[in-house]
Order: sequence, then structure tokens, then C-alpha cells
Amino acid sequence: MGKSSHGGSLLGLLFLVFLILKLTGVIDWSWWWVTSPLWLPVAAVVGGLLLLAVVGLTIYQAVTRIGKKRGAQA
Repeated sequence: MGKSSHGGSLLGLLFLVFLILKLTGVIDWSWWWVTSPLWLPVAAVVGGLLLLAVVGLTIYQAVTRIGKKRGAQA
């Protein structure tokens, strides 16, 4: 009946694998990359929202300029 989300559990599992590999010395990655499954999806969403805001604002300004030019010509 309810939808289950496997995206979060997959990222959590990936983080645990990276953590175990880091603590056992198998990988010598920066802690930023070890914890990346936790913060990278959030950063991607925030970046996408910022991109949408910039594109939307640019389109709004372009439409407003076109409207003012047409209003001045009439």
C-alpha cells in the first residue's frame, strides 16, 4: 500500500561501506568523499533550485523588458 523509498537506504548503505573502508585503511579518501553519499544529494537539489531560480529570474526580466518596449511603442 505505501511506497517504499530505496534511494535513502542505498545512500546510507553506500556511506557505511565507505566508512568501513576508510576506518579499515582500505581507502585513503578525504572525509568529504567518505561522507558524500550523505550531503551530495542535498547539494544537488540546492544547486538545481538555484539554477531554476536564476533561469526563472532571467526569463522574467526578459519578458518584462519586452513588455515595456511594446508598451512604449504603442
